[in-house]
Amino acid sequence: MTAAVPAVNPVLRVAPAAPAEAAAHFRASLAFHADVSDVAAGLAAGTDPGFVVLDSRSTAAWDQGHIPGAVHLPTALIPEQAGDLLDRSVPVVTYCWGPGCNGATRAALALAELGYQVKEMLGGFEYWVREGFAYETWEGRENRPADPLTAPATDADCGC
Repeated sequence: MTAAVPAVNPVLRVAPAAPAEAAAHFRASLAFHADVSDVAAGLAAGTDPGFVVLDSRSTAAWDQGHIPGAVHLPTALIPEQAGDLLDRSVPVVTYCWGPGCNGATRAALALAELGYQVKEMLGGFEYWVREGFAYETWEGRENRPADPLTAPATDADCGC
């Protein structure tokens, strides 16, 4: 006869961190990341948002669509061109295609190594478009309806 193996809750297989350790982790995460809605709100305020948005994708991707007012600087060109395009005293928010791409992370790393203050925009261009924010292509400004699975259900923010 074999003994029954107790079921293990997959969420709690590894115990959560102590509250102080968890708070430190999540506080640090907010120092490194911004979300699409917060970036959009900062840009829409009508004044200098205090940061610049950097699209680290290829020229072909940039031409398909990018955040209005963003600086285009592919990751591979950051070491040689960042000094000509960016002011080191202004924080930079990087983005790439979407959550399945780490191009914005690589761009943020390259900028940090050059002495820039930098955050990565979670969700990238994909979530910018999915949340219904205007974007620009080589043909002009465009907008798609917000995806109800990614954008708040009302005109108000999601409450988070």
